[in-house]
Amino acid sequence: MISDSALSFLKRLLETPSPSGFEEANAQHFREYVAPFADSVETDRHGNVIAAVNPTAETRVMLSGHIDEIGFLVHHISDEGYLYFRPIGGHDTVVIVGQRVTVHSSSGPVPGVIGKKPIHLLTPEERDKGKVELHDLWIDLGVTGGKDEVAAAGVQIGDCVTYSVGFQQLLGDRIAARALDNRIGAWVVAEALRRVKELNPQVGVFAVASVQEEIGLRGARTAAYGIDPHIGIAVDVSFATDYPSMDKRKVSELKLGKGPGILRGANANRKLADFLVKTATDAEIPYQLSIAPNGTGTDANAIQISRAGVTTGLVDVPLRYMHTPCETIALSDADNAAELLARACAKLTTGDNWIP
Repeated sequence: MISDSALSFLKRLLETPSPSGFEEANAQHFREYVAPFADSVETDRHGNVIAAVNPTAETRVMLSGHIDEIGFLVHHISDEGYLYFRPIGGHDTVVIVGQRVTVHSSSGPVPGVIGKKPIHLLTPEERDKGKVELHDLWIDLGVTGGKDEVAAAGVQIGDCVTYSVGFQQLLGDRIAARALDNRIGAWVVAEALRRVKELNPQVGVFAVASVQEEIGLRGARTAAYGIDPHIGIAVDVSFATDYPSMDKRKVSELKLGKGPGILRGANANRKLADFLVKTATDAEIPYQLSIAPNGTGTDANAIQISRAGVTTGLVDVPLRYMHTPCETIALSDADNAAELLARACAKLTTGDNWIP
C-alpha cells in the first residue's frame, strides 16, 4: 500500500523537470526522502545519489532507477527571437508538434509553445514528405522584440526545455505524467530501501537514483563501478501491450495492473530471475514475465558489464505511451515492484551462489 508521504514524493519527482544533465533538483528530492531511513546518503561526482542500508555488509546489492528524462536543449536563437532546439534522448517528432513547453533559464522558467507551419500552407512536396524534421520546428516564447527580448528573459544557448505537463490522476489507480520513464523507477528503489530497512537485511542494499540514462546509461555505469555490487537490479519501465495497435507477436505481453515484469533474457542472470519469481510467488505478489533476447537499453546493461561482471536483473513497471507527455502506469505495479525488491533483498545472504 502506498502511503501518503510516498505518493507525495512521487508527485514531486514527476512535477520537477530534470532532463539528462540537469538532474540536480530531483536528486535533492531523492536525498530528502531517503534521509530518515538510510544509513548513508552520498552523491558522487557524476550526480548519482546513492542511499544505503547496511552499507558495510560483505555482500552489496545495487538497485538502480534513473531520475533523468528526455527533453530538449536550445542551440540557436533567431534574430526574430524563435528558439531552435536539439533533442535530449529519443523523441517522436509527431508528438512534439504543438506542445506547450518550459524553457529553464537562469532567471527562472519561461513558457513557450512548439510551432510548425500549418498543414493548410504546406506545399505538395512537404505533404508528401510526411515526416516532420526537428529543424523545421521552433519554440515561440511570444516575444515581439527579437533576440534582445529573449536575452532579457534570461534565455540563452544551452538552456534545457521540458514539456509543461505534470501528474494527472486517471480512473482507478492509473496515473499519467511526463517522465514516468523513469521517475517511477527512482521512486521504486527509494521505496524498496525504506521497506527493506524494516526487514533487517543481511546484505548491504544501495538504492541509486542514477543520472543520464537517456543519453547512454552513463550514471549507472559510474555508480556500478563505485559501488562494485555483487548483485545489481535495475528498475525501469517497459512497453505495456494492452492498448490498440500493439502486436503481441512482436513484443512481450505486459498489462497495466497485473504486477511488475521480471526480465528473462541475456541481460538477466537466470538464477536471479528465478529467485525474483519465487520471491514474488511466495509473497503472493503479482508479477509478469518480460523478455529481451539481447540488451535492454536500461541501466541493467551498464551494471551487468561493470568491472568483472555483475549478477544482474531487471524489474519492469509496464507503461503506455513511452517518451510522450502522457506516459501512463498503474500505481499498484510500482507498489508491487517496491515490495518485491524489498522482500528479495531481505532474503539474500552472503553465501548465495549466483554463478551460472
